This record gives sequence, structure tokens and C-alpha cells, in this order.
Amino acid sequence: MEHAPDTEQRLIDLEIKAAFSEDLLDQLNEIIVHQQQQIDQLIREIAHLRQSSTDGGVGAPRSLHDELPPHY
Repeated sequence: MEHAPDTEQRLIDLEIKAAFSEDLLDQLNEIIVHQQQQIDQLIREIAHLRQSSTDGGVGAPRSLHDELPPHY
């Protein structure tokens, strides 16, 4: 059975669109993986900062007396 030229061109166009769609999907998947890695890293950093602030680290709250300038 022979395909009409219009049908064959439409099939070629669909194959091209499918190939571009697959490529775009792969790129989006890579972006999602990278973003998830960044989110995981930020979560670890926040947990570390919270831990250091509860251990009396740099971010720990200080008394108001420590906030007064030296001349008071």
C-alpha cells in the first residue's frame, strides 16, 4: 500500500516533534534532578545552622547587656 505524499509528510513531522519532545523531556528531567540536589543541600545547611544556634554558636541569641555600646 502506498502512502499519499501528504500522509507521509505528516508522519515525518510527527516523528520530528516526538524527537524534540523527548529531548525536551530529558532536559527538564536533568533540571529537576539538579534542583532537588540544591534543595537537599539547602536543607542540610539549614539543619546545620539550627544545630549550631542551639549549641550556642554564632547565631545564638545574646542578652541585651551584650548589645550596649562600651561607653554605657
